[in-house]
Amino acid sequence: MDAQGKIESITKPIRGGGYLVTVRIDALPEGLEDKLLDVTLKVHREKRSKDANALLWACIGDIARETEVDKWDVYLNLLRRYGKFTYIVVKPDAADAVRKQWRESEIIGEIDIHGTKGVQMLCYYGSSTYDTKEMSVLLNGTISEMEALNLQRPASSYMRRALEEWERNHNG
Repeated sequence: MDAQGKIESITKPIRGGGYLVTVRIDALPEGLEDKLLDVTLKVHREKRSKDANALLWACIGDIARETEVDKWDVYLNLLRRYGKFTYIVVKPDAADAVRKQWRESEIIGEIDIHGTKGVQMLCYYGSSTYDTKEMSVLLNGTISEMEALNLQRPASSYMRRALEEWERNHNG
């Protein structure tokens, strides 16, 4: 069961370790009272909206038409410029397999780790894994690329509403 809630109180008992944390949530399924539970507490983050994704792909379509480049290639280029990435080191014979698993990746070069050869790679995450802040960076970059090509921001009322919603989520 996943739930959203707020911490009501935190106390440190006199005996024993740990803390007593009271969390208020809206609902609790029956039968959990006597069960050992795995509990994860993390700050709630809004997920990106479907409108933000639609806006991204509308912009990618406009850029692709203007530059006569495939939409997927435009998307991968935008991930390289504005996307979230990580560095990894793999065995030389695993580099091709890693490239197939990531949306976009680059081999940076060979590296020696304690006498063992490795390949250092830069791997970009696909936008479906992005949170709201990461998506805003990607969208801002995409829109700036459109403006550099003298393209208008998406003109439909649907896209304008999507952009307004996205800006409210990121600037509010």
